[in-house]
Amino acid sequence: MSDTQPLDLYRRMLLIRLVEEEIAIRYGKPGEPQEMRCPVHLSIGQEAVAVGVCATLEPRDLVFSTHRNHAHYLAKGGDLEAMLAEIYGKATGCLGGRGGSMHLMDRSVGMFVSVPIVASSIPLAVGAALSFSLDKSPAIGVAFLGDASLEEGVWHESANFASLRRLPVLFVCENNLYSVYTPLSRRQVNGDLPRLAKAHDMPVFAAEGSDADAVYAASREAVEAIRGGAGPAFLSFDTYRYREHCGPNYDDHLGYRPEEEVVFWQAKDPVSLYRERLIAGGALTEAADGAIHAEIRTTIDAAFEAARDAELPVPDSASRHVYA
Repeated sequence: MSDTQPLDLYRRMLLIRLVEEEIAIRYGKPGEPQEMRCPVHLSIGQEAVAVGVCATLEPRDLVFSTHRNHAHYLAKGGDLEAMLAEIYGKATGCLGGRGGSMHLMDRSVGMFVSVPIVASSIPLAVGAALSFSLDKSPAIGVAFLGDASLEEGVWHESANFASLRRLPVLFVCENNLYSVYTPLSRRQVNGDLPRLAKAHDMPVFAAEGSDADAVYAASREAVEAIRGGAGPAFLSFDTYRYREHCGPNYDDHLGYRPEEEVVFWQAKDPVSLYRERLIAGGALTEAADGAIHAEIRTTIDAAFEAARDAELPVPDSASRHVYA
């Protein structure tokens, strides 16, 4: 990394964290009308993966994301105001208010699209990689996917095709250990997810998903291998979402996650740990950190107000961009 990159990683993680915490506050605020009508899947606790991976990518590299996509969108450089306007269903949203939280895109920075159907990001990224291969483009396709995506047939079909054609595609597995309420141990006879990539003869790069530096190092190695013509690669990161699968709240009262497991992962909070590392290394002071927080909060507040004040789509536009 350059001297300035660690601080940039921290800023990006902090932005994602503060934006999503603000979404959680405003989403169902008592006494106020529900203005965000779409479901939201928050990445609080998983920020290091998005930021570490996207820091190794270029604008021409196309990212295909999942329903849990805010972190990927912002880490790739997506426009914050357009994202919030989309969540509010406004005409200035990144999809004109049509898609909501689960459909974000900013093609100017290579955030091609996010799609909510489990595993659907995988074949889209492989298709982009096939296009790059045919055009002899140096760009790569990137599929973010959850652990449950590896239980879908389209994963095996896409992985086999990508390996067979040596396509420039990066599969990024964010293993947060649960598919909604069901742990990995109750879904697979063997929880070793990297073996499912090795079975298709692609290299696996794994790192601690709560450590942005480790994520960056593994991602850079994988990306360099792909750009060098090695074919597809698989990134494996164990991580953890702090809030409910879908929504702004905490749901640990349901008892599907052991209390000691939650405490263990909260102690590995990626934002707090990185902040402590920067301060210990002299790259950040308490005063500078306070200034960064204040700056980001000002940006977030302004983006929220702009999104709330934006116009709703006109009814006459409802028939645009549809097949029939």
